[in-house]
Amino acid sequence: MTTAFDLTRGADARLDASALQALAARTLKTTGADGKSRRGPFRPEVWLNTRQRHASRLAVHWFRTADVAIVGAITTAALVLSSPGGLMASPLGDLLPLAIGALFVLGALRSLSLYRFERGQRLPLHLAAVTGVAVAGGLTAMLLETMLSSGRPDASLTILWTAFVAVALYGSHLAWSITVAQWRAKGALTPNIVLVGATRHAERLIRDALQRRDINVLGVFDDRLARSPDSVAGVPVLGDAEALMTHRMTPYVDKIVLALDPKAEARVRELTARLSTLPNEVTLLVDPVDASERGAALDRLARAPLASLDGPVDDDRRAFNKRIQDLVIGTVALVLLSPVIALTALAIRLDSPGPIFFRQRRHGFNHEEIVVWKFRSMRHEAADATASRQVTADDDRVTRVGRFIRKTSLDELPQLFNVLRGEMSLVGPRPHAIGMKTGQVESARLVAEYAHRHRMKPGMTGWAAIKGSRGPLHTAAEVRTRVRLDIEYIERQSLWLDLWIMLVTVPVLLGDRAAQR
Repeated sequence: MTTAFDLTRGADARLDASALQALAARTLKTTGADGKSRRGPFRPEVWLNTRQRHASRLAVHWFRTADVAIVGAITTAALVLSSPGGLMASPLGDLLPLAIGALFVLGALRSLSLYRFERGQRLPLHLAAVTGVAVAGGLTAMLLETMLSSGRPDASLTILWTAFVAVALYGSHLAWSITVAQWRAKGALTPNIVLVGATRHAERLIRDALQRRDINVLGVFDDRLARSPDSVAGVPVLGDAEALMTHRMTPYVDKIVLALDPKAEARVRELTARLSTLPNEVTLLVDPVDASERGAALDRLARAPLASLDGPVDDDRRAFNKRIQDLVIGTVALVLLSPVIALTALAIRLDSPGPIFFRQRRHGFNHEEIVVWKFRSMRHEAADATASRQVTADDDRVTRVGRFIRKTSLDELPQLFNVLRGEMSLVGPRPHAIGMKTGQVESARLVAEYAHRHRMKPGMTGWAAIKGSRGPLHTAAEVRTRVRLDIEYIERQSLWLDLWIMLVTVPVLLGDRAAQR
């Protein structure tokens, strides 16, 4: 858990304003004739879930990749023009100045944090800094030419290189800045929070947020509903802390803020322990003593810079690397497996009446509801979209082709489309059907840490799958094992672990003839 003083991090499935208003109205009875007190004053035009806003924050990595490509292309062209006999035949001393100048420019852009695009930054100063970096790179190249050249160096090519790099980066960062400004205007980078505690701390934060308009307070939850008002400064009280655990608003929440008196240590500890099972970040709002401290706290709570490129590998950069991995390997896999996908679709069509594909709503990242695609393996009239009855050995609902494609996991291949859409990953916790039951009890209620599985995108395969925990979950012990392995993967995730899991998935699945899938 962190405090508001140290916060620096941050489908088309969208919840528009009218849907969210209706959701709030259904949660508790409206108090006025028009129900305005249930809707609240924070009304973005379009509600983006956490995954969609997270994708916008990761765009900084695409920005930097584009700059690397631009500077690399200009530098390569300049070196080719300066080497009539070819680059391989040119002396190293003739190539080094521009090459080092290019590395200087790219390194300076990163070290000066010119990819953060923070809220409130001044565009003219940002563009001036980018231009200055390009000029400094040119001066560095000229200095190296003077040091490495035996005669009087010709600086005309370096000056031309500097001009092209400066103009190209100026245009690039102008376009990026305009794009980020548009995202902010649409709310894609505006943090969505809910408050726990209908207190004076919550009321003060809401009033300040209304003036600033850089934080969306979606609702208030309080475990003392008998003493809570129906709304706090116009923001509706939507239920108690238990209601927050399963609320449909959760996928749209970036942070859960405990607006409690820090001196109430027992209550803070109890709520923190309960809410820690959610995939959302939980933070304690420390009440500042004056307006300046309160403004500084809200600045850090509302700040939503794009992902930092500085320092060691962080969660944002890891997520970006994982997305690149999914796009590259997923696209290659889709192309190579297209004949298998086509033959499987044909076999299903010939085997039994009904659609080729089976679609099921499952939990994705941060409790987002996604539609997962599979090849249909059951009789159409017996399809079970909620997995209320899990598959057993010799299940009479499974077709002849269905038994084969479930045994070989070919029924999962259409999920490559979910991966390319960004709803799933190649490797991650397997997505479970919403409302899936183990026996007569919903699986999510059997393990307190169940929601921790949703702190990462679900995957086509995963650590639990290759460790034997796959397919139906018939007992509470099996649910606990699955959750334990999923959390272990989330904590250990890396490129090399993902590649290893993908490498061993096929032999492990084909070698396990006892598993029911």
